Amino acid sequence: MKVSLEGEKVILVPYMKEHVPKYHVWMQDPSILQATASEPLTLDQEYEMQLSWIQDPLKQTFIVLDKKLVVGEFIHGEPHTEAMVGDVNIFMNDLDDPQMAEVEIMIAEQKSRGKGLAKESILLMMAFAIESFGIHLFRAKIGESNEASLNLFQKLGFKETSRSEIFKELLYSGCCCHLVLVADADKF
Repeated sequence: MKVSLEGEKVILVPYMKEHVPKYHVWMQDPSILQATASEPLTLDQEYEMQLSWIQDPLKQTFIVLDKKLVVGEFIHGEPHTEAMVGDVNIFMNDLDDPQMAEVEIMIAEQKSRGKGLAKESILLMMAFAIESFGIHLFRAKIGESNEASLNLFQKLGFKETSRSEIFKELLYSGCCCHLVLVADADKF
């Protein structure tokens, strides 16, 4: 599915091979690796990962573009790498509940944090997942030291449902009907 999603502050575009070099640079940062619970990959592995993401029907990933950084007019299908600030993903991997999706957000560019881009990206992704896949429940696994993400998901109405002492992460859940009300109330 090759769609772009546009909000007031961000445009979400499909993860393209042109995005991989910059994404790879982000994923070499130890603080980003810790916050995303990721392992560093080689550039070739990152290209393989990008390809696997776009081919897996149970995953959807978008690159987050900051609309203020888009040079010229936005053209659907163009990568607009100059405006890349992060990514947002959903995983529909719960075999017991195919209408549940795990959601993730990363704003990798330090200068783009604290501007509401993550919140708008999550809300756009959730609206897309509700409309396109009938998702009714969202979950987020968040490292217990990731204060920014914990605060974001709490503001979106997610509630802590469990903790993993081994992985040092918390599981938050939110129902789509409540989240839509949050989006309408805040207008991002």
